[in-house]
Amino acid sequence: MPRSIYATTTIDASLTNPAAWGLALIVIVVVSWFFYRYFAPDSWREWVGAGVVQAFIIALYAEMYGFPLTIYLLVRFFGLDREYVSTNLWSTLVGFGETGMFVSMLLGYAVAFVGIGLFAQGWRQVYRARQDDQLVTDGLYRYVRHPQYTGLFIALFGEGIIHWPTIFSVGLFPLVVVVFTWLARREERDMIDQFGEGYRTYQRRVPMFIPRWEQWRSLVAESRSGGDDFEDS
Repeated sequence: MPRSIYATTTIDASLTNPAAWGLALIVIVVVSWFFYRYFAPDSWREWVGAGVVQAFIIALYAEMYGFPLTIYLLVRFFGLDREYVSTNLWSTLVGFGETGMFVSMLLGYAVAFVGIGLFAQGWRQVYRARQDDQLVTDGLYRYVRHPQYTGLFIALFGEGIIHWPTIFSVGLFPLVVVVFTWLARREERDMIDQFGEGYRTYQRRVPMFIPRWEQWRSLVAESRSGGDDFEDS
């Protein structure tokens, strides 16, 4: 069978496989639940950020488990002709097939899990600080001012760029960074209004999203040893 016909057959099978779309829906719901558990939007600005991340999640897992739109577009309009068109984009473009997909999966999951740890633990720390109406500058906040956003960026990069890149995940990732940078700056204005010079001093001392090179290992270690989870009220 010619490889172009093989590609079309694989894509058609994805469209007509209800089990694949059911799996895609389940994964989207589970990942979305986890995201909203640690990022509950209050203002319209936070809802904008949540909406962009939600679009990223849907686009990513709909392609991963449902219809491989990126591969379809590359085959259809850019003449891509590879035997393993059903694997992820990196392994398809480089030509490493299942081996390339496995390597990118392991690396992507490793990066994503680091990001998830930072995202969850950063949220826990700021949650506890808000309960006491205090400025949090310890724990993960010793290294970056917004560890929950740093974790979110790392998790999305690991899953949507390294593990399973698609046209939409690659295109949406910079938008996620821009929107949450804007959101972080708005939050910091509120923090300055509340804590004044204390927060300005903290701003000058600690980076916004990217820790200093020598602090990365400490940041990751801190996210893994965050202690017990809080009890939901």
